[in-house]
Amino acid sequence: MERRSFLRAVTAGTGAVAVTGGLWHAAATPAAAAAADSPYGPLLAPDANGLALPQGFTGRVVARSTRSVGGITWHGAPDGGACFADGDGWIYVSNSELPLIGGASALRFGADGSVTAARRILDGTNLNCAGGATPWNTWLSCEETYRGKVYETDPYGNRSASSYGAMGRFKHEAAACDTDRRVVYLTEDEDDGCFYRFTPASWGAWGALSSGRLDVLCDAGGGAVEWREVPDPDAPWPWEQTRAQVGEALHFDGGEGCYYSPQAGVCYFTTKGDNRVWAYDAGANALAVVYDADEPLGTVDNITGRAGGDLYVAEDGGNMEINIITPAGTVAPVVRIDGHPESEITGPAFSPDGSRLYFSSQRGESGFAAGTDGVTYEVHGPFRA
Repeated sequence: MERRSFLRAVTAGTGAVAVTGGLWHAAATPAAAAAADSPYGPLLAPDANGLALPQGFTGRVVARSTRSVGGITWHGAPDGGACFADGDGWIYVSNSELPLIGGASALRFGADGSVTAARRILDGTNLNCAGGATPWNTWLSCEETYRGKVYETDPYGNRSASSYGAMGRFKHEAAACDTDRRVVYLTEDEDDGCFYRFTPASWGAWGALSSGRLDVLCDAGGGAVEWREVPDPDAPWPWEQTRAQVGEALHFDGGEGCYYSPQAGVCYFTTKGDNRVWAYDAGANALAVVYDADEPLGTVDNITGRAGGDLYVAEDGGNMEINIITPAGTVAPVVRIDGHPESEITGPAFSPDGSRLYFSSQRGESGFAAGTDGVTYEVHGPFRA
């Protein structure tokens, strides 16, 4: 269960990446990673829904693919998700990673946690994988396909979706809004993908994403990094792809989840190909690796976090777990789904009060590629603030 150092010099693509000890709350020394170290204690035996949880936590199924919930049919292959406050309740949004159908749906919960309604908020797209919530309460739904787009959707159903070519036409994975610098970070799911930053044209109204500048993180030499503009983010087919337009761009092995911590001023993102969790310190303009190991967290994917500094990282396969990474260096499972060996965990997101964690098993027990057996869960309990 031992792992390599949290913070160490690494190579991304062909560029050496600088490491600064302050990126991970000054934790610059290796630490043992074991399930017993979890702040929640060990996982108990699976419940009736196959959820292995710590003492004091309970789980339930809130939706199943192809079945009715809240007046709609829940979509297949549920993927990235986020929660939004809504009066005395809240909304959980979930993408659908289905080809040619895609889209996203929203579940509305009442104050008591019951599902009160559901709606489709995006249709007719392609392989909507992850995305990200915005500070103005919209959901950025990202297409993980060749020349995919970013769609801005309304969880409340009051306005139609819009797509933004200025945010790049590539195999999008996730998005995270930096509320301090008013930019959006974007990951790319290619084995030589890049890490991007989109700056809207208007600082005063940064919620307007239809125009702006797309930059790619680059090797500045000597272990430093810098942002350089992508010349043609919306280049028509078959022109040069965004990740190949800037020669100094750093390349990452399968960009996945992305989460910005306003408390730390750090954007965390995962790369599945080499099983790493990265940290981009926007203030210091520095890049580091905060997790680089095989156990206990494997096949890293979607990521979310809490204000106290805890990260929650979902696995694509592996042990089918969501692991916590604490500021003290503990890495341990907090949820495991048993009996879904050919699936992946997607869409982890906390309710606005932080007491409920939502996520899905994309392909369910059968592992059927069409995702018709997807299951969306809720775990309720004393999560750390």
